[in-house]
Amino acid sequence: MRTFLKSLPSAALVLLYAYAAGSKLADVAAFRRELHRQPFPPGVADVLLYLLPAAELAVAALLLFGRTLRTGLQASLVLLVLFTGYILLAMLGYWEQVPCSCGGIISHLTWGQHLAFNCFCMAVNLMALHIYAKGEAGNPRPDPA
Repeated sequence: MRTFLKSLPSAALVLLYAYAAGSKLADVAAFRRELHRQPFPPGVADVLLYLLPAAELAVAALLLFGRTLRTGLQASLVLLVLFTGYILLAMLGYWEQVPCSCGGIISHLTWGQHLAFNCFCMAVNLMALHIYAKGEAGNPRPDPA
């Protein structure tokens, strides 16, 4: 039971990234339209069309294995900080109009709800990093799984 509880935060993050990437890939045309409505140059949107789902799937994969868990948690935190910073800029009116290109259920959230959701996910990520670090202190050789 203890092992299950320790792995729950990283498992939740795997589900988050797999869902986020899957919803984008399930309707690539809609994701492309939303990206091109974003407040950055069209070339950036074309790169993000491939980069975002690939990064989300890569982070999910890193979170699945003991040897790459720490890297996955760190990469996850970087993505969450970037996404949350983007949300904060949108909420502060940095851009005139900013659509959400998240996809799936998440795209139906208000900016405030989206911010709260991202903050919750960052807290889960930080908890997972803490659990990992605590395990490292008690076991200098990580499980090779």
